[in-house]
Amino acid sequence: MSTLRPSPITPTVDFERDGVQHGFLRLPYSRDDSAWGSVMIPICVVRNGRGPAALLTGGNHGDEYEGPLALYELARTLDPKDVSGTVIIVPAMNYPAFRAGTRTSPIDKGNMNRSFPGRPDGTVTEKIADYFQRELLPRADIVFDFHSGGKTLDFVPFCAAHTLPDKAQEKKAFAAVEAFSAPFSMRMTEIDTVGMYDTAAEEMGKVFVTTELGGGGTSRAETVRIARRGVLNVLRHGGIVAGAVEKGRTQWLDMPSGDCFAFAEDDGMIETIVDLGERVDEGQVVARIHSTGRTGVAPQEIKARMSGLLAARHFPGLVKAGDCVSVFAVEVD
Repeated sequence: MSTLRPSPITPTVDFERDGVQHGFLRLPYSRDDSAWGSVMIPICVVRNGRGPAALLTGGNHGDEYEGPLALYELARTLDPKDVSGTVIIVPAMNYPAFRAGTRTSPIDKGNMNRSFPGRPDGTVTEKIADYFQRELLPRADIVFDFHSGGKTLDFVPFCAAHTLPDKAQEKKAFAAVEAFSAPFSMRMTEIDTVGMYDTAAEEMGKVFVTTELGGGGTSRAETVRIARRGVLNVLRHGGIVAGAVEKGRTQWLDMPSGDCFAFAEDDGMIETIVDLGERVDEGQVVARIHSTGRTGVAPQEIKARMSGLLAARHFPGLVKAGDCVSVFAVEVD
């Protein structure tokens, strides 16, 4: 028997009703300016009979914008006559962080993508994670979560899935990545998977797909176009939305080990030596960190620990010790 409390979140939509519904996930949140207030997380459900279901999310981190831009538009334009099954759209998953334009929630500093499985009696972020864990993820066959680099990283635009123990599940995920047809497609390695939405979905056996589409705390016309076309491609590929996949050329990348990551060991001002997408050789200097505390100090050199291409870089001009400054990947057939 489960000892978990019920979720405090109440949906204002009916997940079993056909048609288009625009509503909220209402989470009670008592605060100084609203004693009986709530966090109102926008949600859209588009359903047309029985069939596969997709759960589409953006704003897992609140300073990443391609996902929300693509999903708010999809929620506005998707015709249920083109749908076979269900599409659940949550454009801004960590809504308090999205409203604040920050990676983590301004309420509890919660990082949504490190908060799973969540708690129904925890912080605001943990309560949202718990609702997804217990109520939304079980409904889905395909889970698509948009990311980009936020304010601190910038990526070449790629769609990604993870290497998994279940090879049949992995094959389905990489097929969806290929259908997305981003300029790059990644076999992705994470620094730490504990508490991730990705891990929660994959452990349930779901087909989980994600992206990193640019960054810098903004969006570009190119990356928004990639997001909007790609999410429809994945829905078409999954047989949920009618129409043919609009295939484009994609270059597959792999992150084979921890050598893909380079980290700053000192605070300072970063000088980028290699631009995104450029090829590098093992041992090549890709960035330098200059001391700002005094003159006459030689910069710290950041060297590639593997040959490949620069897939991501630190975005702001100043770095702190421990910041990820470069991510490398290798091109594969």
